[in-house]
Amino acid sequence: MSAQRKPEGPRRALVTGGSGDIGSAICRRLAADGCELIVHANNNIARAEEVVAQIAADGGKAQAVAFDVADAEASQAAIAALLQHGPVQVVVNNAGVHDDGPMAGMSEAKWKRVIDVSLHGFFHVTQPLLLPMARTRWGRVVSVSSVAAVLGNRGQTNYAAAKAALHGATKSLAREMGSRGITCNVVAPGMVEGRMAEAAFPTDAIKQLVPAGRMGRPEEVADLIGFLCSDAAGYINGQVIGIDGGMS
Repeated sequence: MSAQRKPEGPRRALVTGGSGDIGSAICRRLAADGCELIVHANNNIARAEEVVAQIAADGGKAQAVAFDVADAEASQAAIAALLQHGPVQVVVNNAGVHDDGPMAGMSEAKWKRVIDVSLHGFFHVTQPLLLPMARTRWGRVVSVSSVAAVLGNRGQTNYAAAKAALHGATKSLAREMGSRGITCNVVAPGMVEGRMAEAAFPTDAIKQLVPAGRMGRPEEVADLIGFLCSDAAGYINGQVIGIDGGMS
């Protein structure tokens, strides 16, 4: 094995879906750990710019990008532009969409859109980053899944299928890239505080479903991902780690 070659300056980290509740917490944590952040949004770059401003106010360095991870050409162009400035050594695949409904009445479009974003988006973003990452002999790939991919959930066959596919892809990729100092893991959150979750689940339902009796906080998910992206987690590879208050 050749000696590890670190690029000059801080490690660059790309977080897809970085403008959302969990995504922005991940971005802030990685920035606090010394990474230079690339905050991704699908089309609302203003929200990504808000996260960039928060990071800058805390003394970090970040930039915002916007593209549809489900669009192969748009993703390829955006990633190529980012790589012109050096390798991206940390990628967190956090982008995902819900379009819930019973499978018996689910349209093909609803099925495919959810899988396109979570699964094809994982490929479109991660694949072009791997060889530049491997040349540095160090990298971290973390994908954000869901407890629904582990337990299943009514009305979410499309979402559970998309996220569960990341588990198999990640375990295989871990075997491919492990000898190059690159780890690949999945984090599977349960109910986490945020705009959508708080509206969907009343307090009584949360106490029944979650042994911990509460929702998780975005910062708790971010702390786990921050650890997995650190040097200290170099021997954790190919794992699906639940963070769900005991649901799974």
